[in-house]
Parts: sequence; structure tokens; C-alpha cells
Amino acid sequence: MDILTILIIIPTLTVLALIFAKGQKSYRTISAVGMGIQTVYSIYLLTRYLTERAEAGGETMLFRRTVEWFKPWNINYEIGVDGISVAMIILTAIITLTGVFVSWRVKELPKEFFVSLIVLSTGVFGFFISLDLFTMFLFYELAVIPMYLLIGIWGSGPREYAAMKLTLMLMGASALLLVGILGLYFHSPMVEGHHTFSMMAIAQAPMEHMDQLFFFPFVFVGFAVLGAMFPFHTWSPDGHASAPTAVSMLHAGVLMKMGGYGVFRVALLLMPTAAHEIGWIFMILAGGGILYGAFGALRQTDLKYINAYSSVSHLALVLFALLLMDVVSWSGSVLQMISHGLITALFFALIGMVYERTHTRDVTKMGGLLKIIPFIGMMYVMVGMASLGLPGMSGFAAELAIFVGAFQHSGTLERVLTIMAVLSIVVTAVYILRVVGKMLMGPVTNEAFKQMDKARWYEKTAAIILLACIIGIGVAPGGLYKLINESVTPLIELIQKGAL
Repeated sequence: MDILTILIIIPTLTVLALIFAKGQKSYRTISAVGMGIQTVYSIYLLTRYLTERAEAGGETMLFRRTVEWFKPWNINYEIGVDGISVAMIILTAIITLTGVFVSWRVKELPKEFFVSLIVLSTGVFGFFISLDLFTMFLFYELAVIPMYLLIGIWGSGPREYAAMKLTLMLMGASALLLVGILGLYFHSPMVEGHHTFSMMAIAQAPMEHMDQLFFFPFVFVGFAVLGAMFPFHTWSPDGHASAPTAVSMLHAGVLMKMGGYGVFRVALLLMPTAAHEIGWIFMILAGGGILYGAFGALRQTDLKYINAYSSVSHLALVLFALLLMDVVSWSGSVLQMISHGLITALFFALIGMVYERTHTRDVTKMGGLLKIIPFIGMMYVMVGMASLGLPGMSGFAAELAIFVGAFQHSGTLERVLTIMAVLSIVVTAVYILRVVGKMLMGPVTNEAFKQMDKARWYEKTAAIILLACIIGIGVAPGGLYKLINESVTPLIELIQKGAL
């Protein structure tokens, strides 16, 4: 069995073990052990990748394997990873593991909850290792479909509405994406008498100019909706607000990153001419989304909505950087996806801990919580500083790389949008500091809050793991940046040839 397929086997075996297990203690123990093994294995994959890459010279897409699946349409189980894929796999493993810890006390249908959560993560792992468009699309659907159940059954508030809205929006995006994928297939080079879904083959022989211009919007929008691109973002805040804590963590920390990764891996790499010619249209939408999300967060009082609109802003920054089409911006965008995934997962974990104790997410009804739950309060302060770009945190390293890349472009549009992006930092600082001041500082506003429980061991474990990663990247970003940059550089060279 190859090294990458094991990433699908481990969560699958975990799900099978859960199905035959009995008792809440068994469910959470099996889930934690399974995802713990997956996290360790993901780190092992990184060490193997670094070793293989050093021996392979300039080759970055490693551990490739192709197994014939459906020959008449040339559909294959084709997999492989580069440094970007490996980084996203580790991010997924960490967030899934911490999501299990945060869900330690799920009481309603706990077996079904953990099965759905891990099935979702299985789809994400498969998505990040796929090099065949059809296989990638199947894993995409496997990751999205459990969200309906997880929000509709275990969510809160208007959960049925939120789950249906999310599902309809993402299924609509899937339909657009499928049109784009079929367009790529029917304009792909012939392999053994058939067209191919292989991304590697299509990248070497891009479709004709006019065909790219037609199909690029389908693929870009199909993936960008999952990344909450303005103005197709409205499903995301409602989904976040109604989702259980672990689902919000995976939703913002991992699922939305699939959108940015798909834009990068499929839309930009396989249709570079169209990206250069009409990418400016989507760049304007991304620039507007950066400020819209920031000001939207500023107007909210619900903690989940604040973080949801903040995610719209930060992921619009990812799309903006990707559309700049240069090495530094692309490296920064991938670093931003990883940084934001960790930061927003920790935010939602802490929001869930606060809500469990106060039974409210309304900032105006809180005050003085730092005195009562000091661990949770200090963690919230730390992750807030990371979100607003404090040096020494991952957010600063990622945003700095994007802005450095953006300022290298001399075009008027790029300069204006870069200035807008930089200004969003100020707005971010305002809403983060406002929440910290209102929720944590000052006198205790509700006497009932004084009886709140302190953070439990599993809550501390999840928070410490995520914060350690955030600080680790912020203090020493060089290793991760190098891993990403060495994979981005040959891809930029490839699309520059394809765009000629």
C-alpha cells in the first residue's frame, strides 16, 4: 500500500471501529486515538517528503501513483503530493484532532457525530492528495455532504435553515465546478485514445485560449464559493453560527481552504491564460471582500458571526494573493491559508467553551470573564493578537508575505487593492480589541458567571496544540515558507509558459 492511501485508510478504519463500538467513552477514545495516529502519520509524511525531495532534485510532486479505475473515460485513482499538499494535510489532521477534543462531551447521538466528523475529514484528506479531477471532485463531495447532517442535527439556533442554505449554495457551486471539470476533460490531450482527467497531463498541454476564457469562470467560482468569496459568501456566516463547535472549526479551518486550494491547483494552474486575462474581475471581488468582511465583523455582536465575517475578509486576501500570480504572493497565500486555519479553529474552539458556560455569544452581555476563566480568556487574547497580525504570530508572517508580493506589482488596480487590503488590518484590530475589552476586561456583568467551571483538560489540550502551532509558525516561519516556496516556484514557471 502506498504512503498516501494510508491517509484515507486510517480515518476509514476509525469510522469502522466507531460503528462497532458502544458507549460514549469508547466513541471519543477511538476518535481521539484514530485522529492522533493520523496526525503523527501526517508529520511522518512530511519527514518522508523532505527526504525524498532532497534525493529527487528539482521534482516536487512526489509519491505519485496511478491506478486505473474506469478506462472508457480514462478515470484513474491518481494521487501525489507537493509541499503545499503536505502542509494542508498536516493542517487538516491537527484541526480534526483538536475538534475531537473540543467535542469530548457531545451527548446527543455521539457515535453518529464522530462518524460524520471523521467521514468529512476523510474527504478532505482525499481532496488534497488527488491529481485526477474526477477523483478530486468525488472527495470534494464527500467532504461537503456531512456538513448538512452535522449542522442540521447537532447545530443550534435556526440549524435547519443554515444547513439547507449551506448545502444549496455549495451544491450550486458544485454544479458550476462540474461544468468546468468536464470542459477541461473534453479539451484535454488524448491519452491512449481517450481524453484525461489527469491534472498533470492537462497542465502540460493547456486548452486553447478561447476555451480557457469560457471555462475559467466556472471552475474559479465553483471553488471560490467554498472559500466564501464575496458576494457568494452568505452561506458561511449562517453555517458558522448554527454549527456545533468542532464543525465550525473544520468548516473555517479546513473546508474553506479547499476552495482556495482548488482555485490554485485547478483554475490557475490549468487555465493560466484566462487567469492572466480575466483574473482582474475576480481580483476586484476579492479586494471588495477583504474590506466588506472586516467591516461586517465590526458590526456584529455575536462571537461566531464576528469570526465568520473575519474569515470572509482573510480568505478574500488569499484569493487576492493567488490572482497576483507571482511566487511571493502565492507562497504568502498558502501560508495565509494554514495560518488562518489554525487561528480560526482556535477562535471557534474558545467561543464554544465560552458559550457552554455563559449560554450566550452576545458580546454586549458579557464582561470580566478573564477573572473567572483565566485560561480561556488568555487564550482568546493570544489568538486575537494573532488574527490582527501581531509580530511573532503566524498571521503576521502570512500577511507580510502577501503584502510584499503585492507591492511588487506596479499596475494601478493591484496597487489600489493592495492599499485596501492593508487598511483592513486597522479594521481587524478595532473589532478584535473591542471584543477583548468588552468580553474579558472590566467588572463581571452577570453574577451567575462567577459560578462558571474552569477549562477542562481536553479543552486545554485542544487550545494549547493550536496556539503552539500559531506561535511556532510566527516565531520561525522559514521552514514552512521554504516548503511552500519550493513547490510554488516551478508551478509559476509552468503557468508562465502556458500563458504565452
